[in-house]
Amino acid sequence: KADMEENTPMERLLCGDVGFGKTEVAIRAAFKAVNSGYQVAILVPTTLLAEQHFLVFRERLAQYPVRIAMFSRFRSKANINKDLAKLATGEVDIAIGTHRLLSKDIKYKKLGLLIIDEEHRFGVRHKDKLRQIKTNVDTLYMSATPIPRTMYMALSKLKELSLIRTSPKARLPIRTVVVPYDESIIKDAINREVDRGGQVFFVHNRVQTIESIAAELQELLPHVSFEIGHGQLPEKQLEKITLDFAHHKFDVLIATTIIESGIDIPNANTMIINRTDMFGLAQLYQMRGRVGRSNRRAYAYLIIPPKLNDVARKRLESLIEYESLGSGYQIAMRDMELRGAGSLLGTKQSGIINSIGFNYYNRLLESAIKELQDEEFTEELEKEKTLHLKLDINHYFPETYISNEKERLEIYRKLLHFNLLSEFDDLEKELVDRFGEIPIESENTILYYKLRMLALQVHLRSLDIKKNQFIIEFDSKRLPPRTLITEVIGKFDYPVNFDTTKNLRIIFDISKVSKTKENSHLKLARKILQFIAEIS
Repeated sequence: KADMEENTPMERLLCGDVGFGKTEVAIRAAFKAVNSGYQVAILVPTTLLAEQHFLVFRERLAQYPVRIAMFSRFRSKANINKDLAKLATGEVDIAIGTHRLLSKDIKYKKLGLLIIDEEHRFGVRHKDKLRQIKTNVDTLYMSATPIPRTMYMALSKLKELSLIRTSPKARLPIRTVVVPYDESIIKDAINREVDRGGQVFFVHNRVQTIESIAAELQELLPHVSFEIGHGQLPEKQLEKITLDFAHHKFDVLIATTIIESGIDIPNANTMIINRTDMFGLAQLYQMRGRVGRSNRRAYAYLIIPPKLNDVARKRLESLIEYESLGSGYQIAMRDMELRGAGSLLGTKQSGIINSIGFNYYNRLLESAIKELQDEEFTEELEKEKTLHLKLDINHYFPETYISNEKERLEIYRKLLHFNLLSEFDDLEKELVDRFGEIPIESENTILYYKLRMLALQVHLRSLDIKKNQFIIEFDSKRLPPRTLITEVIGKFDYPVNFDTTKNLRIIFDISKVSKTKENSHLKLARKILQFIAEIS
């Protein structure tokens, strides 16, 4: 309400699990807009969801003089044309529709609010196209699992973010099981649900083979009634199948991902998804959310092939990890970390965060936003921008040690954000436990990040480590006390030279350091910096 009363247009992302009340928020926002003399456009991804919203909005607002129209392929062309004329003259208050709302012939008299439901199902061009119709409108994005681009815009304060975390009363978490394709498991799962009077979704996302899957299941379970639903069926037939399933006229709906949005059937409490490796993380979460919408325990069976790639495995691990109610936000965050945040100013909806680490990317963007807002940068970011660190030694995690690229990147990300030496020690133990003895190149990498952390802590401008020299440079504006330099020279008995031409440079001659290991000079540099940090 407060957003809609501001002078600037609202840009808010509402993130909440399926069945947590996002639609109720949308109804109230739409009612407020209509009550203030504006029209509302509600963009949804599927005809099924358009029809469901139309029925819900009409029922909730029945006692008020609010005129609602639906634009989708379920309606005749003649009826749509009548409502188009009414929309242009202001006789329709709320327009609910699929991509049809993006057509050029859609004209509004006074559009004030745009609601985009299941935001993750739309491309950037779709959303921006509707925004171009009227630029000065409030916009509410709704999703259980926003796409990385939208999610990051919210986290970066380019959109406002609201979370609905409270689940409906008596709602139970969905039990999620990952299993291979096994007829006995499928048979038991369907029988268990049917025996307790419930219904089952079976997702098979290949129209070409869905008939053969249905035949196999019917042969396996002759006493169970099945129907098939997918987007290539005639509208009336698909609508009838959906309504029949809602009225429990058959037991199992074998469908494509068309059921991902807009199917609200509390009696369906078992979900079986075939070839889960073919789906995205947000897709799987959305489909799992089609069940468990009552006070009855729901089950999701994720069927996997014999061989599973690393990306698919991580998706499934995330689903198992975030099984509790209200996990949509965490799933969206994990999806963003796996896929990247996309282009904030362009149209790409996922990106390459894993190239530099999610948190480091986050800090880069944060600093850019603060700069644009004329806010003072944090001291930590300023230090990072000025530090130059140079080593004459190889430091990396070889593929022969950690073969999985994402695991390597995850370790780099951790190293980048450590603030305590104990964190490095813990990571070394973890690496030995998981991958075996740490090779010298990887040991050098850990030393590199230790040196970087210590250099930032003592405000160094640069750090240059060579075989026979260790050079530290302090900024002339942040010189250390003379007593500190004296203590360091007294502690480490190596020849020292000073250079004050520009900044203060302390040059340690470490040519006599024992070269028992090729990184002995790095370890000495770490000891010197650690001592400086301790007495600073």
